[in-house]
Amino acid sequence: MAQELDRLIETPSQTAGPYVHIGCLPSFAGVEGVYPQDLAVTPFAQGAAGEIITITGSVYDGTGTPLCDAVLESWQADAQGLFAGQKGADEKVSGFCRFAADKDSGEFTLRTIKPAAVHGRNKQIFAPHIALWIVARGINIGLQTRIYFEDEDNHADPLLARIEQDHRRATLLAKKVSTGTYRFDIRLQGEGETVFLDL
Repeated sequence: MAQELDRLIETPSQTAGPYVHIGCLPSFAGVEGVYPQDLAVTPFAQGAAGEIITITGSVYDGTGTPLCDAVLESWQADAQGLFAGQKGADEKVSGFCRFAADKDSGEFTLRTIKPAAVHGRNKQIFAPHIALWIVARGINIGLQTRIYFEDEDNHADPLLARIEQDHRRATLLAKKVSTGTYRFDIRLQGEGETVFLDL
């Protein structure tokens, strides 16, 4: 006989605390020997097609202080706009990366292949972007957002078009610093708060 489900209650969520580094990035946390290297340290392998870019930034709390314990995960398409596992996708691009903010400065760095536009369902075309998931102390549920690029044509992107306030769209645009280099800061609350997604 099946158990009645009306007696079960939702387990309360809790902050990731200091343990997210130990579980997700053990070498970064000073725990050696779990893996030869931490998993997903790069989203591409040597020989991948496309432009290699570097994105730096920080995750700021409501007071404007950078979080020095943030862990981020990124997921993206390759230089053709295809995700790993899709027919014709670049086998040297996994598209997945896990990285942490610097323990002292709070700055993160993502070195990756610049993605191309992605063809979605119903003939939708998403501008080149990178999906991000962010956890840190005080964040009870991981936050999801996207990085778009200010030097790409973003006007027809269906997700950006759903953001009603124009100035809020700008919080998802990585600023071009120089050739192959971008800056993308994440603000958890307050002025310039980043748009977070409920996906």
